[in-house]
Amino acid sequence: MNTTTLAAFLAVDLLLVLTPGADWAYAIAAGLRDRSIVPAVAGLIAGYAGYTLLAVGGLVLIVARSPGVLTALTATGAAYLMWLGLGVLRRPTVPAAGTPAPAAPPGRTLLRGAGVSGLNPKALLFYFALFPQFVDPAHGWPVAAQTALFCVVHLVSCTLVYLAVGALARTVLRTRPTVARTVTRASGAAMIAIGALLLLDRLPH
Repeated sequence: MNTTTLAAFLAVDLLLVLTPGADWAYAIAAGLRDRSIVPAVAGLIAGYAGYTLLAVGGLVLIVARSPGVLTALTATGAAYLMWLGLGVLRRPTVPAAGTPAPAAPPGRTLLRGAGVSGLNPKALLFYFALFPQFVDPAHGWPVAAQTALFCVVHLVSCTLVYLAVGALARTVLRTRPTVARTVTRASGAAMIAIGALLLLDRLPH
């Protein structure tokens, strides 16, 4: 694999991962709410790992070219994000300084994280639109191997960034209940807005 190509992919990938979105909102909420942010981040990565299997298997192209499948995926993902956002808005309370946060069941946190990333159709389009620009069929590596390497790079980038986002939310905001409550509500509103935009994007123009 050409190191220049890999470095270019990493630069573009980090730029996209560092852009706040539903994943950031979920990581922030977990950092403020849970005793450990690992289950939340593990869930987000699990959702992307599912797309990795699709990308390596070549099914991303099939799904992305099927309007019916993509529309159904968009609607499901958008509704799920809006449901999560409403839940965050209904329960934005943050423990006071020095009070341990009530722990959410790790299994439920993981599954919700997988839903946030796995039901996001923008992730599917990300894999489909970005990866082919860096895959070279004429290269010595098989296309599947090149795709797998880019997927691993993306998963590692997501893991490091989301862990940092959750940790910063806990460190900076945990001792500031008022600010933390505001950020939590903003995270919930962001989930609802993203879900609404996804639905509008799928409506006939």
